[in-house]
Amino acid sequence: MKYLELAEVYEDLEKNSSRLKKTAILSEFLKKLKREKNHEIIYLIQGKVFPDYSEKEFGISEKLCIKALAKASGVSGADIVEKWKKIGDLGLVAEKVMGKKKQGTLFSNILMTKKVLENLRRLPELSGKGAVDKKMSLISELLTSASGIEAKYIIRTLLGQLRIGVASGTIRDSIAEACFKEKTKENVEAVQDSYDKITDFALVFDKACKGLKTLHATKLVPGNPLKAMLAQKADSIEDGFKKVGSPAVFEYKYDGFRMMINKDKNGVIKIFTRRLDEVTNQFPDVVKYVKEHIKAKSFIIDGEAVGYDLKTKKYKPFQAISQRIRRKYHIEKLIKELPIELNIFDIIYYEGKSMINEPFSERTKLIRKIIRNNPYHLRTAKQLITDDVKKAKEFYKQALKDNQEGVMIKNLEAEYRPGLRVGHMLKLKPAENELDLVITGAEWGKGKRVGILSSFTLSCRDSVKGEFLEIGKASTGLKEKEELGLSYGELTKLLKGLIVKEKGREVLVKPKVIVTILYQNIQRSPTYKSGFALRFPRIIALREDRHADDVATLKEIGGDYERHELKIRY
Repeated sequence: MKYLELAEVYEDLEKNSSRLKKTAILSEFLKKLKREKNHEIIYLIQGKVFPDYSEKEFGISEKLCIKALAKASGVSGADIVEKWKKIGDLGLVAEKVMGKKKQGTLFSNILMTKKVLENLRRLPELSGKGAVDKKMSLISELLTSASGIEAKYIIRTLLGQLRIGVASGTIRDSIAEACFKEKTKENVEAVQDSYDKITDFALVFDKACKGLKTLHATKLVPGNPLKAMLAQKADSIEDGFKKVGSPAVFEYKYDGFRMMINKDKNGVIKIFTRRLDEVTNQFPDVVKYVKEHIKAKSFIIDGEAVGYDLKTKKYKPFQAISQRIRRKYHIEKLIKELPIELNIFDIIYYEGKSMINEPFSERTKLIRKIIRNNPYHLRTAKQLITDDVKKAKEFYKQALKDNQEGVMIKNLEAEYRPGLRVGHMLKLKPAENELDLVITGAEWGKGKRVGILSSFTLSCRDSVKGEFLEIGKASTGLKEKEELGLSYGELTKLLKGLIVKEKGREVLVKPKVIVTILYQNIQRSPTYKSGFALRFPRIIALREDRHADDVATLKEIGGDYERHELKIRY
């Protein structure tokens, strides 16, 4: 397929804000794509060239894109930078300069999607001496053959700024519409179920093209990362019972980070985070605990790693052990300094069989059957099954005394729904005014903070349009020195390489860094794109275990706002 055909679809998607219209545009494109042998083109619709679970990244900066554009167009780098400052979108700059190429196009070819996939897939593999020049050559090779519109979307794809507003739900619905005579609820659910098991839309599309029977035959495979099921909020114990039913399951909500432990039929153990990053090498202690304390040949289990003090045995907050995720060296030292306990609360696959559609009552029984509890190593989550409000409240208080965040409240008959924020699993914490948000901007400091970023712009996620919307700015809660906790300097280091635009002291950054925010309340505001603003937001934690898709959604924030207004009113 010509890349121009895909670029024109991007254009149509960008111009239409309606999800229904986007679905119609995309489904028509997928009908054409059905005839193509390369269904991996669907990755490009997502602004990627690998499945969702892949950890590979292009690692391309604006600076490198500017150099590649200059090489391909003959326009000087200085001129491109000047245009970028005025327009604010390097993709639009690429469209302009490549639409008016100064250099001859005698040797340019018609750009095919296969070539775009090939070149972009080679980028993450390049490292070491000469890697930058090789990357630039691969990019400029594509740009040399590109028209203005094609160049725009090549650059945007490289920078992770496709801006076509297509979320995974739209792709799911489009596949159902393109592959079956009608987009029924059953067909959509079949596509979603297949994706839940393999986290790869190209494979799902391929299966859907072959029919419902093939789609339904999708199997879970230990070793392939799986998106974790997420919880909605409960306002109280009583509210929890009302929403999930009675009796209900109460479990500790641990103040740690999610771990999905996989063991395949060959005994190979892999550990994935909530972001689908593989961290097996960082946690040899967990691998050891799993081998010693879980009696099963193959499984996928869901749990939470919690830090504790080796001397006092008291549990530590997430921030105290967060570096265990990102550190790849001196692992043995970290294991001694920052030990963790793995708490298991769900099982998704067992001995060759998917457990996704089994009720939680059966899954939780199975966990307790195959796991030998060993405190401070590996154990099943602390649990209470009750219909008694008083007992549930006592359990909740005990969870807080044990330095955990609160409790999870679960429906006994519910299925496991990977990647979804479900209403049959709730979280209850005393600090209800707390959100995970992504940083999308900041300001360079003055005085003693010259060269340091502060006043961080916080954004939530519009899950329908797939966009990030500002909801406030925060600077308080951070330390001046790194040894005292999360500091301005540490956030600056993380954000520097993510800057996509600078204007005076203000910078825009890629939505990669997630922080937990404590705030007083939410109010309506015309200032921010979300339509809301946080009052007195304070940064309390860096969440390196979370992905930008995990941050609070606009819908959730709207719900929090409505609940707050009702409390004031009544």
